[in-house]
Amino acid sequence: MKDRKEVMSATGSHSQWQETVRENIRKDAAFSSAHLLMNALAATIASYGLFANSPAVVIGAMIVAMLLGPIVGTSLALVDNDTKIFLNSLFTLLAGTAAVIVTAFIIGILHRGIPITNEIMARTAPNFLDLMIALAGGAAGAYATVSFRLSVALVGVAIATALVPPLSSASILLARGEGGLALGALGLAFVNLIAIQFSSSVVLWLTGFRRVTRTSGEPFAKFVKQNLISIAILVALGVSLSVNFRQITVRQLFETKTRFTLKQEIDSSLRSRLVEVRFEKTLGKTLVRAVMRGLNPPSAAQVAALEDQLPPPPDGTAVALRIRFVQLMIIDRDGLVNTDAESWNDE
Repeated sequence: MKDRKEVMSATGSHSQWQETVRENIRKDAAFSSAHLLMNALAATIASYGLFANSPAVVIGAMIVAMLLGPIVGTSLALVDNDTKIFLNSLFTLLAGTAAVIVTAFIIGILHRGIPITNEIMARTAPNFLDLMIALAGGAAGAYATVSFRLSVALVGVAIATALVPPLSSASILLARGEGGLALGALGLAFVNLIAIQFSSSVVLWLTGFRRVTRTSGEPFAKFVKQNLISIAILVALGVSLSVNFRQITVRQLFETKTRFTLKQEIDSSLRSRLVEVRFEKTLGKTLVRAVMRGLNPPSAAQVAALEDQLPPPPDGTAVALRIRFVQLMIIDRDGLVNTDAESWNDE
């Protein structure tokens, strides 16, 4: 009898904990003017951080963003099959997203003269790594929400970092007329949003938040059904981003090996220095443009021999080497110094 009472007490305590968490999630997912204002301020700080090319400022801007609440609210609604929470959370999420996009677009219009920075460009090409980061971030956010011992605010910063900067980048690029790059940044935000929502749903379901599925007799099947759209999108994104990630990795390996080969041969055989290497696609060829400086320019035969040593491009195109030579001249107060090998090595 005593054991039965203890079990009933533990069950009641667990149910009370779940209801408390549910109520907290409902409050965080509710729409308010403060939600709009904080997300607009986060977009303002993030946009100027992107213009300043400062990762620290971009991350710092996420402290004031409020996007985790409605995402977790949407996840809870899916595992609990609660239409009311789903609609409220979705409206709050869309309103916050719109606040970020509009604010960043206005800032982009006002500062059209500021060049596009690396921080902006870094968010225009989503890949498989971004998907994995978003999945982990969503899981961390959901677990912090259901655990009273963890700080939701800190995890919320990670979630906001995955959403506000790419949305701001997309708006800034759109204000510049860079539609293709803006679409890539929006794609990154979409990938992150879907991954965060799905992993949040998984964590909530695993921690017991499956009110409807528990009474239906088929909990896992019900969970899959409720999240079927997210699962289908994630599978499609996973395949697409994996292929894209592989292509990028193979391309980077080719470029790294090409740079190493050029540096090694130019430094040793041609007794010059490699300054810069750029890669272009033109007329079915991979064009390698190298800038080198030294005492004497290479001959056509030497360039041809160097071209033959370069690795083949991963796309199967032919490689063509173009060298821009910058002659080195050493001059002191007495005039031109003898530019022999010893002088070059001294420099």
